[in-house]
Amino acid sequence: MADIVITEFMDEAAVGRLVQAHDTVYDPKLVDDPAALHEHLASARALIVRNRTQVDETLLGMGPKLRVVGRLGVGLDNIDVAACKARSVKVIPATGANDLSVAEYVITSALMLLRGAFLRSAEVAAGDWPRQSMMGRELAGKTIGLVGYGSIAREVAWRAHMMGMQIVACDPYLMADHPGWQIARNVSLDAVLELSDVVSLHTPLTDATRNMIDARALSSMKPGAVLINAARGGIVDEAALAETLKAGKLAGAALDVFETEPLTAEAGAKFKGLSNLVLTPHIAGVTDESNERVSHLIADKVLEVLGSKA
Repeated sequence: MADIVITEFMDEAAVGRLVQAHDTVYDPKLVDDPAALHEHLASARALIVRNRTQVDETLLGMGPKLRVVGRLGVGLDNIDVAACKARSVKVIPATGANDLSVAEYVITSALMLLRGAFLRSAEVAAGDWPRQSMMGRELAGKTIGLVGYGSIAREVAWRAHMMGMQIVACDPYLMADHPGWQIARNVSLDAVLELSDVVSLHTPLTDATRNMIDARALSSMKPGAVLINAARGGIVDEAALAETLKAGKLAGAALDVFETEPLTAEAGAKFKGLSNLVLTPHIAGVTDESNERVSHLIADKVLEVLGSKA
């Protein structure tokens, strides 16, 4: 019977450490097999998930012996934290372990979208030579606006600053004397949208942030600005974004997260034909290096809770 159940992909070496210490079931397909998951959770004291496993009342009821939930990432919108607390189940996110990967994704997306040329390889391969229309813009001298100014956004800010960008940010929860404000102007959300050439989202998905970037917000952005969402699906009104891009009111967007995940063909149909849009499958925080960091951090924390095998 399993002490530890891992429902989504994890670094093999980190899994090996858990296997050596406790009876461990590792099956990345468990997230899509409720019956098997139910069976394994009956004896489990630890559950390790990414973002697809919904740790809600129903799942918690399947694991009466659970003591800890390890999250291979930082967002907790798929975990009912209050329900876990009520059952004395400790929730441990991998805070900080994938900040660098997300920051690099944001900077890369900004470079791609402002330059534009990287999205038009097919034209060059077909024998066209559209040099003037593919000139694009530089990052240096532009303004990046960060909606939310937590640890990941601050990693973005330092890199943007070193590349010659101006930085504005809004975050009502970050103290005014935090060192991060030394390189960023503390402004309102409306000001971030109005001033920025690049807007990058860094907030959790809550009732307050759901569809925060709607048609009105998009219309207040600079013509020619770009939008990047590597935070959480649902913060951006995807239909409104698609219409805004089709109308040419923004230069482009990059979405790593979606209202529906995995993104289905039906849900993705609204994006069809958009050449100024980068879509990726929730991988901004997942690189070979960050996967190792995240996995070993969670392995360490779970082993601290469970202790050595009896």
